[in-house]
Amino acid sequence: MDIICLDFEASGLSPRSYPIEVAWRDAGSGAQDSFLIDPQTVPNWTHWDEVAQGVHGLSREELHAKGISAAAACWRLNKALEGKTVYCDALEFDYFWLRRLYDAAQMRRLFLIEGLEVLLDAHQRKRFVSAMESQERNHRALDDVADLIKALDYAFQAS
Repeated sequence: MDIICLDFEASGLSPRSYPIEVAWRDAGSGAQDSFLIDPQTVPNWTHWDEVAQGVHGLSREELHAKGISAAAACWRLNKALEGKTVYCDALEFDYFWLRRLYDAAQMRRLFLIEGLEVLLDAHQRKRFVSAMESQERNHRALDDVADLIKALDYAFQAS
């Protein structure tokens, strides 16, 4: 399977929220990366949702201590993914976080992003959804991309 999956964790789900963690994994090669993003590097990234923190388990303090700047995050993503297409399971949300990240850094994204649904026929979609529903999600970006790849692998096995 030569597919790269991408996932974000965010400060919340409101229009004022922003990405705080990003991960990607290449299902074929196993190459991957994951990192936290420090919201202090972007002046207007102040929204914080305690419910979201309860889901992903990341605190502002941890992001400040271990996170990188929005610009460093964009540079790192561009370097690894330039010219490639990455896939996500929630395109509307993941595209929003990606756009927020690149807008904050005033940088141009050098890769494409698509929803996983473009890879799956109707039967495969049912298998994918079934596999995703059976997983206990950790809601950390790297774990989530691993779960996506497992579910995709299951969906494609029926083909």
